[in-house]
Amino acid sequence: MTPDRRGELLATSCAFALLFVVGALEGLIGCFQYSRMLGSVPALALAFAAGIFVTCVLAAWGTRAPAGGLMPAAGWFITSFVLAMATPGGSVVITNTAAGKWFLYGGAACAAGGVVVAFAVMSRSRPTMPGR
Repeated sequence: MTPDRRGELLATSCAFALLFVVGALEGLIGCFQYSRMLGSVPALALAFAAGIFVTCVLAAWGTRAPAGGLMPAAGWFITSFVLAMATPGGSVVITNTAAGKWFLYGGAACAAGGVVVAFAVMSRSRPTMPGR
């Protein structure tokens, strides 16, 4: 492996790790702030769901790789669903309310949708090699 290739591989690995952490932080912050309402609308739950979608699409665009969109989604899923599990004492972070459902299920759908869009857009925009 050449030194240029090694440096490129290190930079790509660090970028993907950082995108994973960004997704995990979005999930962590969202788990504690999702219940803020604007009247009777769970505004922050919807905003966090839209935010993970945008993060996944922009991550794929920024890294020029469909897998770049997968990393924030993976971080968000792991963080959000671990914090949604009940503890042995029975307490939970994400409650069974409309806002909690919008954050957890809407965020999961938006994360998955962001990954699908990232793979669809980035796969279509890749240049083809001559002779292939």
